[in-house]
Amino acid sequence: MNYKIAVLPGDGIGPEVIEQTLLVLEKVGQKFGHSFQYQKLLAGGCAIDATGSPLPEETLEACKKSDAVLLGAVGGPKWDNLPGDKRPEAGLLGLRGGLGLFANLRPALLNKELRDACPLRPDIIGESLDIMVVRELTGGIYFGARGRRDGKMGQEAYDTETYSVGEVERIARLAFEIARQRSKKVTSVDKANVLESSRLWREVVTRVARDYPDITLEHMYVDNAAMQLVRNPKQFDVIVTTNMFGDILSDEASMITGSIGMLPSASLGEGAFGLYEPIHGSAPDIAGQDKANPLATILSAAMMLRYTMKLEEEARAIEAAVNQVLEEGYRTGDIMSPGKKLVGTSEMGRLVVERI
Repeated sequence: MNYKIAVLPGDGIGPEVIEQTLLVLEKVGQKFGHSFQYQKLLAGGCAIDATGSPLPEETLEACKKSDAVLLGAVGGPKWDNLPGDKRPEAGLLGLRGGLGLFANLRPALLNKELRDACPLRPDIIGESLDIMVVRELTGGIYFGARGRRDGKMGQEAYDTETYSVGEVERIARLAFEIARQRSKKVTSVDKANVLESSRLWREVVTRVARDYPDITLEHMYVDNAAMQLVRNPKQFDVIVTTNMFGDILSDEASMITGSIGMLPSASLGEGAFGLYEPIHGSAPDIAGQDKANPLATILSAAMMLRYTMKLEEEARAIEAAVNQVLEEGYRTGDIMSPGKKLVGTSEMGRLVVERI
């Protein structure tokens, strides 16, 4: 198969981790007989410096013509004083909106070799952890009506939580489909005891669940879900929730693993199209020093193979290679522990390539 990938290296350590990821993809292509064509494009701070815009129109149009988008990282203190709509992060919002990316997949994976980094007790976490948070990405309070007005106690501000049946149904179906490939359990998180939008959410998710009789569905209030993630995280398989709740819970779940340098993510649209990126930032303090951990970006590429290209064997080959490198004791600085072997960005990438 031949695939066209839009590559957005971005800022800080982004170009470094992307470089190693493309080497991994090339090895996958050689082993399994696929061809990957890459088009490198500007987005984020580097795009601001070159064009004045965090998301040039030509970048967005090229992404639309690709099979998938692979992103490094954007942002940095150099651009912190720009207006909100001109900052590097605005480019990410523009990509999500322009590409119709309505679902964010955030796996919280705790590799058994890194379980000492987990802040929870060993008897709570066990040998490993594997949770998938499915967050609705283009609706809810972040995209609802907002503003300011005069009130009885002075100026007041408001933000509106709004969801339609269609928005809830498509994210619910995606969560159930993902659960079918995992442990066949979905936990839908809402605040239906208070919010009308959550009551609609719960009604629609319950109705969609009837089409998936092989999947166990449970409902949970968001405050209880936040507590349960640290009390008994192994009870969860797939968590599906709203934009704001997902924003919070996915970060909580990721911190349980102890290292954001290891965690990938995917943002999916209609069909199989997706944008794939690590959840870590641009880390400008270590950029260009061969210190960055490329594994989150490499694992994001594995998600791209799985969800967009439907290449499950190839995705598992990357994940197995990463696990083998960790089992052999190799570590970048962010996950280093006593007795392990410290390596840099390029060496970590080379080790993964060799084990595919």
